[in-house]
Amino acid sequence: MTDFYKYRGIEFEGPDEIKRVQETMFRSHLGYIAKNSPYYSRTLRGHDPENISLDNLGDLPFTDKSDLERYNDELLAVPMSKITDIVLSSGTTGKPTRIMYTENDLKRLAYNEEISFAGCGITAEDIVLLTCTMDRCFIAGLAYFLGAQQRGAAVIRNGLSSFASHMEIIRRMKPTVIVGVPSFLYKLGRFLQSGGMEPKETPVTRLVCIGEPVRDDALSLLKMGQYLEEMWPADIYSTYASSETITTFCECTAKKGGHLHPELAIVEIINDRGEALPPGETGEIVVTPLSVEGMPLLRFKTGDVGFLIDEPCECGRHSTRLGPIIGRKKQMIKYRGTTLYPQAVYSVLDEIPEVSDYYITVHSDFDLSDILNVYVSLSKGGSACPPDRIRERLQARLRVSPDVLICTDEEVKKRILPASSRKINRFIDRRNN
Repeated sequence: MTDFYKYRGIEFEGPDEIKRVQETMFRSHLGYIAKNSPYYSRTLRGHDPENISLDNLGDLPFTDKSDLERYNDELLAVPMSKITDIVLSSGTTGKPTRIMYTENDLKRLAYNEEISFAGCGITAEDIVLLTCTMDRCFIAGLAYFLGAQQRGAAVIRNGLSSFASHMEIIRRMKPTVIVGVPSFLYKLGRFLQSGGMEPKETPVTRLVCIGEPVRDDALSLLKMGQYLEEMWPADIYSTYASSETITTFCECTAKKGGHLHPELAIVEIINDRGEALPPGETGEIVVTPLSVEGMPLLRFKTGDVGFLIDEPCECGRHSTRLGPIIGRKKQMIKYRGTTLYPQAVYSVLDEIPEVSDYYITVHSDFDLSDILNVYVSLSKGGSACPPDRIRERLQARLRVSPDVLICTDEEVKKRILPASSRKINRFIDRRNN
């Protein structure tokens, strides 16, 4: 299950060679799961792996998060004695779902992050500061640690520490790369400035942004990305990944979408009917991760919405790229005749300097419309920015004018990161209650 090593660099080959390698690895993947995964042994009965190609991928069933919850044990393709690491992924019912990795899967994870970091120019000369956690059953921090280590870079695992702690790390250890959530990196920069340290005068040359998009569907920087670019002396790179697929899509130095590594995954974009969409069209992202040993998946529906780019990249790679994430499918809002995703609201709020933090709620009025409320806290001196002005900004950009309610910082923080949560959630969906 370590075939991916011998195909290193395949993304620089032509489309025909890339497809040939993917066909070979995909048939091997199908044979493996049909033989070793109780779940796929059952669901693939009647399908002959030798007669399936990338051209008739649509004949095979999808896997989604509800399958992971319901058939978690059956999706395991190895004995528990071979499992090295267990993480938890958010499920559809709110109950975390186990994702189990073998030693080979962790090697694959390290390889994925290594070649992703190589694409955005990280070398053995770099010092990488991680502001994401490695504990609490998360995989992200471990993935970035393994990848940076594999690149030969020095890694500082400061995790979800205080701004003051990160400031001291930057002062003393002089990292050249910071990995973190864009909104956190922005607030970190503001904290440095308030403490007399100008981010532009630090040695940081790259910000690897995780968890939140920094580009729009035209691949231009969103306002948060622009803030980061203006604040730090650094190039801004965006990544996308999921715990279930153990696969990362990271921008290269061209910054024109996250690169698919063909030896590690096959990606589709589908519409609501499950039909494949051509490059450039927006739909749900479906990933088949290759060479996964512990919990291999077939046509996993991520629930995220995006699009593919198939033109050759300026960096010399010919593999497909994944455009910025538009939103999550289940979070789509229908508000007074307009369809939008929470990220669109976040982007507007990020442009308003007086807004220090925020979250949004949505609940149903009737079947064809949702009720949207926006809750914000204001920075010191933010009293000059009343709710009506924020509504006007939302109306101008999104053609919607939801109710805006002013809260304290404490009230917002309690909502977006309750004690029982492992990550920030700015979207509270009450439509199912």
